[in-house]
Amino acid sequence: MNDRKQSFFSNLLWRFMERCGAQLVSFVVSVVLARLLDPSLYGTIALVTVITSILNVFVDSGMANALIQKKNTDDLDFSSVFYFNVVFCLLLYALLFFSAPWISRLYNNLSLVPIFRVLGLTIVISGVKNVQQAYVAKTMQFRRFFFSTLSGTILSAIVGITMAYSGFGIWALVAQMLTNAAVSTAILWLTVGWKPLRMFSLERLRGLISYGWKILVSGLLDTVYLKLYQLAVGLRYTEADLAFYNKADQLPLLVVENINTSIDSVLLPVLSAEQDSRESVREMTRRAIKTSSYIMMPLMAGLAVCAEPLIRALLTAKWLPCVPYLRVFCIMYALYPLHTANLSAIKALGRSDIFLKLEILKEAVSIGLLFLMLPFGVFAVAVSVLISGFISLIINAWPNRRMLGYPVVQQLYDTVPAVLLSAGMAAVIYPVTLLGLGDLVTLLIMVPAGIAFYVGVSALLKLESFRFLLGVAANFLHRGGAEEGESHVG
Repeated sequence: MNDRKQSFFSNLLWRFMERCGAQLVSFVVSVVLARLLDPSLYGTIALVTVITSILNVFVDSGMANALIQKKNTDDLDFSSVFYFNVVFCLLLYALLFFSAPWISRLYNNLSLVPIFRVLGLTIVISGVKNVQQAYVAKTMQFRRFFFSTLSGTILSAIVGITMAYSGFGIWALVAQMLTNAAVSTAILWLTVGWKPLRMFSLERLRGLISYGWKILVSGLLDTVYLKLYQLAVGLRYTEADLAFYNKADQLPLLVVENINTSIDSVLLPVLSAEQDSRESVREMTRRAIKTSSYIMMPLMAGLAVCAEPLIRALLTAKWLPCVPYLRVFCIMYALYPLHTANLSAIKALGRSDIFLKLEILKEAVSIGLLFLMLPFGVFAVAVSVLISGFISLIINAWPNRRMLGYPVVQQLYDTVPAVLLSAGMAAVIYPVTLLGLGDLVTLLIMVPAGIAFYVGVSALLKLESFRFLLGVAANFLHRGGAEEGESHVG
């Protein structure tokens, strides 16, 4: 158990470094492009990604989770899913290619047709990449993600910025997304030891589908729900309104994805391996909630407090309308570690049926709130997301009251130190915004002061999560990350 826990945190650090590196580059690129391009272009690309994101769910959800969750996966399982994915993705792309004119007419913008057809190629690329990603997760080789993702992000950044400076407009954003997907897939394909064999089993595929289809439908419902917000704002209000709403969501999401993606991708295979021991699953779920909340909450609190000078300094004053939405989203995302850990535990225990039921219940509540709040403006829509986030937290945590003996009240109690310390940090640094200093000077005071307060008080109070993270980091540096899993499928 100790070796598995060490492997978990070693791989978690590799995954976290990969996400941080990629998101840091993406953030810099988004700042440059936001300065070069008009906000309405971001609204246009958001309308296109509503459709492509929904189609990508069929690739990214379900079967990969089934491969990871299954205890005795072999090359026949992986090869069967690979061939199925590739054929299915080609069919999805053909559907998008021929329906592009109809969808564009629905948006009342026929200029979207070539954008749909080019950006839709990411669906085919994902079909090739998906099983390789599942193999990396199953065998705990998360160092592979670090190099493939970072390479794709850097090369796509060069392409996107170069095209934006050259006056390609929206095609700069399209090229950036497509290059990122293609390069990261190519590098992963070249570096990961697994390649599909000439074997296929319909029986094995059926077994994986029996688990995976529920996760797939859950992912589809979640994506449709998230994109429905964008679609509703885009159709009800202006493309600029949609751009401000999306940008406010993207900034905290850059931070959240680093932590959440890292935790979910590493936690699922580890918990799946321990699925026969509910005590072990509960212990690791609780550790994930306490540690990730300790990291996530001060980041969200700091971003909310620094929002106005940060937006003005990075994106210029033309993006200031997104500040109120950003602060609302920061509150919602602060609790995401609880969502992630609870859902990972449910998937790891093989209860994709419960996972699907939870998703249906959450989306029904959220969509009801959306249509209730939509007539009252874009800010009301953002508030509805926050309310549905709190309700969804209770829904996601409820099954683990019985399955793990870890109720939502206990989970919230485990986050109290992080909540209080983050609130104290925000209260300490907020007065700096009232001094009338320049934006860069304000940020240069607020950020170091916030970090010093949070770390200093954590050390003074000897908070358990702080000491735990110090221990993990010290052990990782001592070993040089050498604990990466060496196991292989089959």
